[in-house]
Amino acid sequence: MKKGQIIEGIVERTDFPNRGIVSCEEGVCMVKNALPGQNIRAVVNKARNGRYEGRLLEVLAPSPLETESPCPHFGICGGCTWLSFPYEESLKIKEQQVRRLLAPALSMQERACQFEPIKASPAIFGYRNKMEFTFGDEVKDGPLTLGMHKRGSFYDIVSVTDCQIVEEDYRKILRCTVSYFRELQERGLDITFYHRLHHEGYLRHLVVRRAAKTGEILVALVTTAQVSGMEREILDGFKDRLTALPLDGRITGILHVRNDSAADVVQSDETTVLYGQDYFYEELLGLRFQISLFSFFQTNSLGAELLYSTAREFIADCLKPGQTVYDLYSGTGTIAQLMASVAKKVIGVEIVEEAVEAARRNAELNGLHNCDFIAGDVLKVLDGIEEKPDLIILDPPRDGVHPKALRKIIGYGVEHILYISCKVSSLARDLEVFLANGYGAVRCVPIDQFPWTTGVETCVLLSRKRSTTKIEIEMDLTEADRRECIGKATYQEIANYVTEHYQTYVSRLYIAQIKRKCGLDVGEAYNKPKSENPKVPNCPPEKERMIKEALKYYGMIK
Repeated sequence: MKKGQIIEGIVERTDFPNRGIVSCEEGVCMVKNALPGQNIRAVVNKARNGRYEGRLLEVLAPSPLETESPCPHFGICGGCTWLSFPYEESLKIKEQQVRRLLAPALSMQERACQFEPIKASPAIFGYRNKMEFTFGDEVKDGPLTLGMHKRGSFYDIVSVTDCQIVEEDYRKILRCTVSYFRELQERGLDITFYHRLHHEGYLRHLVVRRAAKTGEILVALVTTAQVSGMEREILDGFKDRLTALPLDGRITGILHVRNDSAADVVQSDETTVLYGQDYFYEELLGLRFQISLFSFFQTNSLGAELLYSTAREFIADCLKPGQTVYDLYSGTGTIAQLMASVAKKVIGVEIVEEAVEAARRNAELNGLHNCDFIAGDVLKVLDGIEEKPDLIILDPPRDGVHPKALRKIIGYGVEHILYISCKVSSLARDLEVFLANGYGAVRCVPIDQFPWTTGVETCVLLSRKRSTTKIEIEMDLTEADRRECIGKATYQEIANYVTEHYQTYVSRLYIAQIKRKCGLDVGEAYNKPKSENPKVPNCPPEKERMIKEALKYYGMIK
């Protein structure tokens, strides 16, 4: 298979997040946006070290599982992936993806993890409580458009006036906004969208947040400073149009956010309140939360209740009264406050200062006085916290936990850690480190927080493994005697040696591979794969050298 070659084939499955696996005579190719069962044509655009990636050109025949999509924008908009599949089938696919990604790590442990069936979202349409729409044009030099990025395009914008994963209020606000600014253009005002290539233009984004329980709405218009002296009149007209809309919910605030950065992200150089206030309220599991424009909050409120209920269930038998909980990457403090009723103290750490301020306000709002929220990077903050945890909850960003922070977290030696992940590939990487350092995965369940998209949350309970026997021996040995006595070092000791001398981690999987390579016994059932053709990563040469040094140190090889 060569770069530029055209291939055809049936998509066997889709690996996380949306890479269709296609087998042909020349090998296996991964094709983005190809769905299981489809007969497709693709062009190979990457060919390296026996791995092939392709770009989808055409769907020759739909999958037998596909039905008519309920959204007219599906396939053009880059937001949803599984809208043409029955919801139950999309759940099966997500669960299989999580199982495949976690299998290599979970095979490292002797005791099987209780892997539970995926939990469906309580709402599968109109579930999103936040949308960031982008101004642009659907075709070059076409009329002003407001919507989502076209699939596979950085510049083209698709108007999503009939988007099905948001409530009708979002669609009304979107239609009203684009209509208003088109009218201004027709009147001759020089108001254009921001061109990402040339860094010119005025209109950038429209952000809408809506609470599922209270119905309160926050709207923010994001622009540059590149406009004539009529900006005050333009913004007042925008505010008046929105406040006159007949909505099911209630607008509590309209903001103007000025952003002159070159990056295509929603951020604020200056924020002005045009109407009402700069926050709204949402309710979860009996608690009330104040949410601002940039506060992190789960995008599916009803799904968040399911996620956090699952988290409480997982640690119900682990957390005892009078214990201290660390909630790391705490956002607006949602999890921390839900755990506060059964803990002596909850300490939340979050790098976004605005989120920390919101967390403090929310704790006060809910009458919770045993929550302490600290603003800062988890890696840097942990060393300064005097009170040590009895249980740790991790809900990191998509990239997972920083390796150095992971080392500190493991160093606390707590009995239980609850890991909530929004990117299962990052979880798989971090999980391997936990399992290599004395923890075992006890329970695991995927939760569909993002119906019809590639995203899935995964909740894993980790427990520190304990030896069934305890022997205390005091010996005074020379170094030579010591090596002779400990010629059968444990996996943990070997991993600790590598960490101490090379400041990196090696998994038990890698240690077992090198022990086998050196002719050492690894145990009859250790790391026995559960499938006939498992995909097991091979130990990199550099880590092989480190492990062999540890084996030499412990007298296991010469």
